[in-house]
Amino acid sequence: METDWEFEVGGNAPVIDACWAGLIDLRRFPERAWQLPETAQFPALAEALAKLNAAASPVWTSKCDFWPHLNAGEFDPDEMDAPPGCAAHAMGCYIDLLPRIDQQWAVPATVAAECKRVCGLLRAVPQRCCRADLVIRRAYVTAERMDLGVTAYLTSCGESSAEAERTLRTALERFADALCGHSTVE
Repeated sequence: METDWEFEVGGNAPVIDACWAGLIDLRRFPERAWQLPETAQFPALAEALAKLNAAASPVWTSKCDFWPHLNAGEFDPDEMDAPPGCAAHAMGCYIDLLPRIDQQWAVPATVAAECKRVCGLLRAVPQRCCRADLVIRRAYVTAERMDLGVTAYLTSCGESSAEAERTLRTALERFADALCGHSTVE
């Protein structure tokens, strides 16, 4: 599986806002993951959200989205290790991740090490036509406190939309497993 990580914390870079008005705290209400509009289109996203918000998870999620159709200019088949002809359809999603424990990612080196660890685990997964990009960002964990968080972008492609969906489903499952400390190889 192709993967990479980066810092995006300066200037006008996006900020993760865990205090937004529409937040549904899936740590307290995990069953609501299947009621989100984003997961209605892609139930595998609900499964990943439930795993990422479980009590044993080192993270929790504050926001997500799902894109059922990516246009040709919105992804690069080469960056997904896609063989010729396997990029006719593409889709993607993102999940904003925050540390479960206060100050867990207060030091940039700590969150960078976690991103490197997850990327290393995912690179060992023999899966083509997908990638995960982890972007370290500033995050409002509370209205008064800014920390660091990670926006995880996952994309997939395939000869058909069903194939792209299967690949994204597997990539999300392996991503959640890698973050939560489970084996990512079957």
